[in-house]
Amino acid sequence: MTPFLDLLEDYRDFIPDFPHLLEHLKKPFPAYFRINTIKVKPSEARSLLQEEGVAFRDTVIPELVKVISHDHKRPLLSYHLGHIYPQALSSCLPVLALSPKAGEIVLDLCAAPGGKATHMAQKMQDEGFLVANDRKRGRITSLLSNIKRLGITNTLVTQGRGEHLALPYQFDKILVDAPCSGQGRYRIDPVTGALKHVVKGKTNLPAIQKALIKRAFDMLRPGGRLVYSTCTLNVEENEEVVQFLLNRRRANLAGFDPPVESSPGITAFKEKKYDRQIGLARRFYPHKIDSVGFFVAKIVKPGPDGTAS
Repeated sequence: MTPFLDLLEDYRDFIPDFPHLLEHLKKPFPAYFRINTIKVKPSEARSLLQEEGVAFRDTVIPELVKVISHDHKRPLLSYHLGHIYPQALSSCLPVLALSPKAGEIVLDLCAAPGGKATHMAQKMQDEGFLVANDRKRGRITSLLSNIKRLGITNTLVTQGRGEHLALPYQFDKILVDAPCSGQGRYRIDPVTGALKHVVKGKTNLPAIQKALIKRAFDMLRPGGRLVYSTCTLNVEENEEVVQFLLNRRRANLAGFDPPVESSPGITAFKEKKYDRQIGLARRFYPHKIDSVGFFVAKIVKPGPDGTAS
């Protein structure tokens, strides 16, 4: 048994239909395309995809289609025109939770390569002001390329370590899609049994994640909203990070009604217990949504009267 499967045994008690998850790990993830309504009407994008031989079906997210088949040997004009962005279904969920609007001042603290940042710009109708930050210069290149290809004009790209970022703004909404161990992406080769899509390295991820969420919260205006998300199943990188913020700042979790099946955040794991409101966070398991596993927590910063907008 791989170390990851050993680790999964620790999660058996809270992952629903656990045997199904183990079987699902042997299957590839389906592809999804997000239609970029900044550049094209959904009906026009669907027509061009059909002309290019892409078979797809609609999903519960109106701007997202699930690819059934297409000829991978031929580049898609739809992509090069900026009509679509390849994006996992679960990758759209943090943006739905944040719900950025036209005219707002919004920050994506860990933005590259730009899937969620460009989705936020789309939700904002390319109006207002979006700051897309990332710390790695190489990743900034892909971020800028995607912003240009998708025809986005309301976004400023910055480069800096998110946990130390200093900007002269208070933000209405902030997304922290934190670097993580990526357990939600792991797959098992059905022939060899080898683990695929593994994030390597010995970085202290929880320490970075805690610094990011605290810095993001401090940049929110009173009454603002923060979404913390990862693509991992790891409790130490999810609930424990949110608990860290609750212990150090006057923050509250808010409910989120996602369009796909989800499970509540964990409020007890091994010897540790977490704040009951962490149950308002949502866990998305690969075998339940047929996409990458995700964790999403929506957090509000109380205003002067104790409320959030």
